[in-house]
Amino acid sequence: MADEAVEQKAHTELWVERTGVRRYTGHSSRGAEVLVGSEDVPGVFTPGELMKIALAACTGMSSDHPLARRLGDDYDATVRVSGAADRENERYPELTEVLELDLSELDPDTRDRLLVTVERAIDRVCTVGRTLKAGTTVKLEITTE
Repeated sequence: MADEAVEQKAHTELWVERTGVRRYTGHSSRGAEVLVGSEDVPGVFTPGELMKIALAACTGMSSDHPLARRLGDDYDATVRVSGAADRENERYPELTEVLELDLSELDPDTRDRLLVTVERAIDRVCTVGRTLKAGTTVKLEITTE
């Protein structure tokens, strides 16, 4: 049964379908949807915003275990992410994340040790961050009918 869960997890299908002018809906085979479009379309995320959200979510999820272990399962965290696009080169040259936590109940030594542990966890298991830092190969295939 564990092998089935790993196989199912590894084979989540992702796709977008065009729903209007510069407007798409992203889908996963697990039933999730996200609205995608250009900045001038209300109620959607741009592709760049989704990339930033993916990075912030990955950072949050990667830090979840060490933080919950020390602060309890109900701790509050917000990960803010920003970075302006370089429109001349059509890329984001720098993304900045800020992980906001209330650690006021911890003594300074415990706080510092926890922050080191959190940074290590993020560096080790945040796949999105690791991919962005290392770069990746993107392959495009176009099929026609």
